[in-house]
Amino acid sequence: MSSERIIYLPLGGAGEIGMNAYVYGYGKPGEERLILVDIGVAFPDMDTTPGVDIIFADISWLKENRERLEAVFITHAHEDHVGAIGHCFEDLGVPVYARAFTANIARGKLAEYGHSPETVTTVSPWPETIKAGPFTVGFLPISHSIPESSGLVIDTPGGRLVHTGDFKLDPNPVVGEAFDPELWAEVSKDGVKALICDSTNVFSQHPGRSEITVGPEIETLIASAPQMVVATTFASNVARVKTLAEAGERAGRSICLLGRAMRRMIEAAIETGVVTSFPKVISPEDATQIPRENVMLIVTGSQGERRAASAQLARGKYNGIELKEGDLFLFSSKTIPGNEKGVIHIMNSLSEKGVDIVDDDGGKYHVSGHANRPDLERMQDIVNPQIVVPMHGEHRHLREHMKLAEGRGRAGVLAINGTMVDLSGNQPTVAGYVESGRTYLDGSVQIGALDGIVRDRIRMALNGHVVVTVILDEEDEPLGEPWCELKGLPELGRSNAPLVDILEEDLSQFLGRAGEKTLTDDDKLEEGMRRIVRNSAVNEIGKKPEVTVVISRLS
Repeated sequence: MSSERIIYLPLGGAGEIGMNAYVYGYGKPGEERLILVDIGVAFPDMDTTPGVDIIFADISWLKENRERLEAVFITHAHEDHVGAIGHCFEDLGVPVYARAFTANIARGKLAEYGHSPETVTTVSPWPETIKAGPFTVGFLPISHSIPESSGLVIDTPGGRLVHTGDFKLDPNPVVGEAFDPELWAEVSKDGVKALICDSTNVFSQHPGRSEITVGPEIETLIASAPQMVVATTFASNVARVKTLAEAGERAGRSICLLGRAMRRMIEAAIETGVVTSFPKVISPEDATQIPRENVMLIVTGSQGERRAASAQLARGKYNGIELKEGDLFLFSSKTIPGNEKGVIHIMNSLSEKGVDIVDDDGGKYHVSGHANRPDLERMQDIVNPQIVVPMHGEHRHLREHMKLAEGRGRAGVLAINGTMVDLSGNQPTVAGYVESGRTYLDGSVQIGALDGIVRDRIRMALNGHVVVTVILDEEDEPLGEPWCELKGLPELGRSNAPLVDILEEDLSQFLGRAGEKTLTDDDKLEEGMRRIVRNSAVNEIGKKPEVTVVISRLS
């Protein structure tokens, strides 16, 4: 029996949707050579991560084992798969491989952090392969909602693995390669040890629809609109942006793209030859000079992002353009769970302006980029793996996908972030666990999710903040009265007296009663004053604020 093994270790993207980072290894236990598939981001929300810019996987384990890492392979250019490459590259320091469109996006992200574009190697699709230690890796074209998406064929001395990446089975995706079942069957014919597979839409019971089906519906809608038309979708969904632009052009409208991310994606698609034709676009300045009924805006912000074009148009003018009563706003996208509040807020703000809103509740103007349950079954039948490892999904998605695989006679394993799985035998086994978590980009600094910084920020937001200052003389006696500064707290309490006066009076009484042991010990003094402020605040306003005590001694 071989002493070497194949391991799979998700650090992000398993037990959640977003922040994808998957490690594969081959070798003796504890000495495996490693590759990383994808290094993406997730996005914060004001409820749980206020002030945070982006979130990505904690790669501490990879940093500790950096000398074993051979390469990074990026399956496609969505932010949740490539968005952290610039932030993490210095800690990884190995070659990055991607197809042309994805490589274009990755180089831009690396350049933002001063890394050489030569770090990224452009790879042609299968049958070209890359040798990385004991691994031989090839990019297998697959349809998705962004150009040049690829699954990965990962060959090891212990067997072949197929990592689907994000995918759908689309025979006509408008932009990018169609799904080729014969190609996938060909690479699988000699046996696949494990299929590591997208789980996002495992609960959707109907086969997925092709991107080409939405074009006619969108064109009909635009043609019937009496005034300006605005459409929003994912900036990375180049096929949908092209569909929207062509539908608008056929309806006799001039097309204007609003949002840096959308323009960047279209530019990358043209630069890499993914898109060979795109309707002529006009500038926002030109759009203001054309009759409203002759203009169509395609804008960023389909997920309610506060700084994107959709939100800014909902608030008022953006680049000199203002929406008016009778305009039409189309959401050609699905709202990702967790983003509902932001999207609904934009919709209501637009409605207050008299704008007519069309969303995708009926499924006419958007199709998912992920495989539905029947498509997952078809993929399993084509690849016919010995083992199915669900990935890219919340816990409920992974569990349901595992049950689906086992119900069809295949071994399955539920592996959330931090779970190391041994794929070497006939049955997958859990080989151990590593610390996994989240890293926050907070301004320009990376902080750990468990560092307490965001926790303290949330506590201040929920409870308010009091700064207490006291001065003690050379004899360790209070010099004057302590004073308080309040933030985020009401001025008056239940007694209708100023809250600050009540806190300062209670603190003065505490100091007057305090003995020498307390007055000479900063820790005891600070703890006592904090307790007084919190107890007094509870009595007056029913809240325990966060308290900072500043003690100054003259000696």
